[in-house]
Amino acid sequence: MTRLSVNINKIATLRNARGGNIPNVTKAAIDCQRFGAQGITVHPRPDQRHIRYQDVIDLKPLVNTEFNIEGYPGKDFIDLVLEIVPDQVTLVPDPPEALTSNAGWDTINNMDFLRKTIQTFHEKGIRTSIFIDTNTENIRYASETGTDRIELYTEPFAENYPLGPEEAIAPFIRAADAAMEVGLDINAGHDLNLENLGFFARAIPGLKEVSIGHALIADALYFGLENTIRLYRRLLIP
Repeated sequence: MTRLSVNINKIATLRNARGGNIPNVTKAAIDCQRFGAQGITVHPRPDQRHIRYQDVIDLKPLVNTEFNIEGYPGKDFIDLVLEIVPDQVTLVPDPPEALTSNAGWDTINNMDFLRKTIQTFHEKGIRTSIFIDTNTENIRYASETGTDRIELYTEPFAENYPLGPEEAIAPFIRAADAAMEVGLDINAGHDLNLENLGFFARAIPGLKEVSIGHALIADALYFGLENTIRLYRRLLIP
């Protein structure tokens, strides 16, 4: 069964809009796990516009499922991950000013950088995943970085799904096949939601984990957090 990791960045965005500690990020993480989430994902950025570095430190002793920290591997981020030692670190190629993740790694031109960074995390026993698009050449070269997994960037699938699910999923099936051929496990995330998640999960062989934040937290406004997590989990049952 594909695991559901809930990205709680949007909880922090709402908190930061007013200051203070409402809604409470750590309580949200505890509740997500209690309601069935199989992991917690955070993406701290240098400007701390949503998850703050202190949040990551506070969450460490509270996450009893799987803790996934994602972000661009600058020095401060690397230092934070090495201090926390999460279960997984997901490397994204976002510059600090990016609104959200919007592209995958060029693994060919960033090979040396990724190899060195991943080796640093492996020395601490941290599983690594790199954010990547469906370019099969990039995926094959990803295996040479030493990464354990890739995370497929699924926004193009989500955009094209209403126009034709079969056409939308085709490049992702090819990407998954390429990943498995070179021994990489597969995660996925970005704009997956209650409408498209079930189709995606059924179509992609070897899908280990999905990380979902924006859509899930938005759905929780209407359905409640507990019910929403159950709805997403139900879509991941084979």
